[in-house]
Amino acid sequence: MTPPSFSDFFQGTALHFLEKAVAFALEEDGQELTSELVFTHHERMAALLVAKQHTLLCGLPIAQLVFAAAARPGDVWHFEPLVEEGSQLAPGQVVARMEGPAPLVLRAERTILNFIMRLSGVANTTRLYANELEGTGVTLLDTRKTTPCLRYPEKYAVLVGGGANHRKNLEEMLMLKDNHIDAAGSITKAVHLLRASHTALPPLEIECRTPEEVAEAVAMQPERIMLDNMPLDMLQKSLALVPGFIEVEVSGGVTLETIREKALAAGARKPDFISVGRLTHTAAAADFSIIINRA
Repeated sequence: MTPPSFSDFFQGTALHFLEKAVAFALEEDGQELTSELVFTHHERMAALLVAKQHTLLCGLPIAQLVFAAAARPGDVWHFEPLVEEGSQLAPGQVVARMEGPAPLVLRAERTILNFIMRLSGVANTTRLYANELEGTGVTLLDTRKTTPCLRYPEKYAVLVGGGANHRKNLEEMLMLKDNHIDAAGSITKAVHLLRASHTALPPLEIECRTPEEVAEAVAMQPERIMLDNMPLDMLQKSLALVPGFIEVEVSGGVTLETIREKALAAGARKPDFISVGRLTHTAAAADFSIIINRA
């Protein structure tokens, strides 16, 4: 699966939220009072972005958004990428050059690092899980367990790492979870409530905890059924109940050590997807640094 380019992904809603995240990150950091006192805006500063470990590169184009948002009227700055987004980097590899007024470079550099370190870390974690699914025909999905205000950047990083996106928000796909089903009284009643209230529903996914729930969900013919937190023997039994025209997603407690076993759990009737919250909620940041010199 070839990930989309940065510009293809960040359009419309995704670009809107990214620009808001950049603006908020700069606002959160406050004024660079130290640099404003020590340097004038006529003094120039150059810097190099350098990888400090083996890592995928993700989020590099965000640097230009940060500079544009942090610059004062009349500031002249340059940012030159030296490698392509999504590249595999080696320790010590120079990734980009930047140059501009000293206060601007010093204000922008930490926000640039924070975005690139975080997103590269998500891409790295995703790549590890995607490698475990190599050859299985099962697609790796992310979840909505993302950092607040960074959902779109983190879901983009999942794509760079070789995964795919589940729903980006609550509206893209309806999901009947255990709390909805328990409140309605059954899967059947919950689906009827949804279908009675809307003439044109988004795709529907039903979360199931037992083979009995799977059989009931199949009768409702949703677009997708989620097999949630099932032990391997129950997973095998449940997969066999789902016809091929309904997608199956396996979820819940999936680790790097168990993902391939779950993908191959039922022989011919494999799950279509395995979703992993760890792609985003526990990904370790990649290590980069910015080396600054006077221009």
